[in-house]
Amino acid sequence: MWGDIAIAFLLAFITAFVITPYTIKIAKKLGAIDLPKDERRINKKPMPRLGGLAVIAGFLVSVIYLITIMGIEGTVNLNTEEQYYIKLIGFFIGALVIIITCFIDDVKGVHPLFKLSGQIVAAIIIVQSGIKIEHINIPFLYKIGLNEMFSTILTVGWIVGITNAINLIDGLDGLSSGISLISCLSLLIIFSLNDSPIIAIILITALAGALTGFLPFNFNPAKTFIGDTGSNFLGYALSVISILRISKNIYINSNCSTTNSSCNTCI
Repeated sequence: MWGDIAIAFLLAFITAFVITPYTIKIAKKLGAIDLPKDERRINKKPMPRLGGLAVIAGFLVSVIYLITIMGIEGTVNLNTEEQYYIKLIGFFIGALVIIITCFIDDVKGVHPLFKLSGQIVAAIIIVQSGIKIEHINIPFLYKIGLNEMFSTILTVGWIVGITNAINLIDGLDGLSSGISLISCLSLLIIFSLNDSPIIAIILITALAGALTGFLPFNFNPAKTFIGDTGSNFLGYALSVISILRISKNIYINSNCSTTNSSCNTCI
């Protein structure tokens, strides 16, 4: 399994690294340029801002490769009781909403409420696909199960909040992409040490590889910006993947003395 994951990381890296120069040309043709029109901006010259497309391309190529190869080898099965294939479809549909909304913003500029609406729609799609925060874990004590309404509100708030957090820190060369890469590597280590769903490991590996391929063009002095398309996608992906890690929850039943995840009473 880990051999396939290493190959997928390299595939995402190579894809993003090769495609990034083309996104610079596309940004110039479409007019997706960040102009130094106020003192708040660090760049002193016009900067293409569609680098996020390269990250997304590297991510998609890597995920498709991993799912295909591991499916053939029988090391991954999305058609389980957890219905990961539905969750994966929901993830990509939500990502498409984010990408389209923010691509329009990068090229033409849109009202912030339009972009916020796209984030909320994507988060609702995620909830409808079955990816939700269903409990709050108090370390060393117990897990508190959440009712349906609070679970939905908390999940939507988490996705929208993390998406905007990554977007808002995208103000310096390599900042949002660098922090996101550190987050990816940290999550990958955690997923590897814990009993995490294989789909979470697949997604976080692909995202880490794609960011590694993009960063050489985004470090100071940057040749391109990741743009709203990229920063929003990063925040969205990180927020959803972190929920996928705990998608199989353990509930503590007052009449049950075990917390074994294999016990049907407590799942």
